[in-house]
Amino acid sequence: MWAMALRIEDYGIVGDLQTVALVGVDGSVDWLCLPDVDDPACFAALLGDERHGFWRVAPASGGRCTRRQYRGESLVLETEWETPDGHVRVTDFMPPRDGTADLIRIVDGLSGRVAVESVLVPRFDYGRVRPWLTRSDSVLGPRRGGAVGAIAGPDALHLTASVPQDVSVDDGVVTSRFEVSAGDRVTFSLDHHRSHEPEPEPVDALEALATTLSFWEGWNGRTRYTGEWPDAVRRSLVTLKSLTYAPTGGIAAAATTSLPEQIGGVRNWDYRYCWLRDASFTLQALLSTGHTDEARAWREWLLRAVAGDPADLRIMYGLDGRRRLPETTLDWLPGYEGSAPVRIGNGAADQLQLDVWGETLVTLHLARCSGVADDVDTWNLQRSLLDFLESDWDDVDNGLWEVRGPRQAFVHSRVMAWAGVAVMVRAAERYGFEGPVDRWRALRETIRTDVLTHGYDAERNTFTQFYGSEGLDASLLLIPRVGFLPWNDRRVVGTVEAVQRELSQDGLLLRYHTHADDRVDGLPGGEGTFLIASFWLVNALHGIGRRAEARALFERLLGLRNDLGLLAEEFDVASGRQLGNVPQAFSHVGLVNSARILSGIPGPGADADGLTEQPEPTEH
Repeated sequence: MWAMALRIEDYGIVGDLQTVALVGVDGSVDWLCLPDVDDPACFAALLGDERHGFWRVAPASGGRCTRRQYRGESLVLETEWETPDGHVRVTDFMPPRDGTADLIRIVDGLSGRVAVESVLVPRFDYGRVRPWLTRSDSVLGPRRGGAVGAIAGPDALHLTASVPQDVSVDDGVVTSRFEVSAGDRVTFSLDHHRSHEPEPEPVDALEALATTLSFWEGWNGRTRYTGEWPDAVRRSLVTLKSLTYAPTGGIAAAATTSLPEQIGGVRNWDYRYCWLRDASFTLQALLSTGHTDEARAWREWLLRAVAGDPADLRIMYGLDGRRRLPETTLDWLPGYEGSAPVRIGNGAADQLQLDVWGETLVTLHLARCSGVADDVDTWNLQRSLLDFLESDWDDVDNGLWEVRGPRQAFVHSRVMAWAGVAVMVRAAERYGFEGPVDRWRALRETIRTDVLTHGYDAERNTFTQFYGSEGLDASLLLIPRVGFLPWNDRRVVGTVEAVQRELSQDGLLLRYHTHADDRVDGLPGGEGTFLIASFWLVNALHGIGRRAEARALFERLLGLRNDLGLLAEEFDVASGRQLGNVPQAFSHVGLVNSARILSGIPGPGADADGLTEQPEPTEH
């Protein structure tokens, strides 16, 4: 019988800023896309079973680890087993890439004598293609001792092992069994390259480990955070950094595809791309903690991605900037715990989501306010984006949650259109950039009046999900974040209270009620509570003066992280399980921003006329 995937929270991650591997508590790598995070997976057991590819290094007796942790503030994962025969540790990491993607696993005997097993089942193209496995004397050229090659089409893997016994190859499975005593060490390196290219040079595992630890020490040394919950914040920042794509500056929304929002349901999406909104939120969290290099790199990526007609902005792009992300299903994969279909690509790439224009303008403004120098190209890009908003802000769209029902006049979309105009006015006023500022000021007021007239339900004292709707939406909690209204405005207070009351599920927030209005969702089934929405509620409660309640909710959300500090997209309160793709940038952004706000630390650019996200709250 082939083993199925673990719970989502049972996985940790390692990565090299181009791809991310998921490592389970059983020592199995069940998800890895190579060479990049949005390329096909060579281990896809996460979305099926072991027949679809995995690599397990663990005691031969099997079972869950006794404990695991990251070494310091790095992405070097240490997993330990205490068995009746002894104590063993497996250290997993991916060194910052120098031409070749390397997944390195080091086995250390700590006490006693433990039998260890490495089982490698490579399967290219998301588990569909079984590669040709070769030994050192194959026609592919000389191998170094203990090496095996796997090749199929454009992809090739090389496993190099320092095991004392031979590595066996049988029926598409590469196995090594050995024993380690205290002080013994065995190393494995799995390297990827294109099959037509020369075999990569062997990796010195210990030298690569030192390089990897040095990289993360240097990156974390640039973190500037002085607030409460520093360990949780710094771990989330490392997680956000792991989702950045070093070659271009793009930022992935998550490292996986098709982990379900409801077990057995159809809400299974591919999040391995760069959503401008998600990237904007990520950059705001990084900027607020001292990391400006990522903002510079993303801005350059954006300038390239939207080159040609910047007003023709897509809501998401490939990490290399490509526009076409056709959505298809992989019928040979049964899906995580039977949650089908498994999708790659994302049809939402063709949607209109007007908030993205505003969010992008806000982030470029905050980067400027945070000291990220820009040039005329950046301002010209902003002018082009605003030209689009000026003519199309009142169009109907698919909204923040990229619903697959009919387009609507979503309130959040129009508030973010207002925010985009507002930061352009501020930029012109503060930095002297040229533009029709009087016309922009008039547009800002026109949008504001429209939202207050059509997006607010005076009888219930709350903003609504879209014009003409009686439903609510967690994104309404963001209205004060961009300065549209102050936190002590009764309409804001009423909205916070209504959202908490009507969208709460055991104290955590749904995005919206998926079946409350047949004009919205367009899909069967439900979903779990949305973690970033619950962090937004933390900020909103703090903003309206309910500080103790905000802190209590934040502490509860911290408790939903797995033992490594990782969060997926959603949480199912009934089963007590994480749901959705992992690690989810949105969730970790929410954690960082809420910790900062509760600690009284200003947001990015606040000292240079950035957004007035968090004025002093009033008691309520």
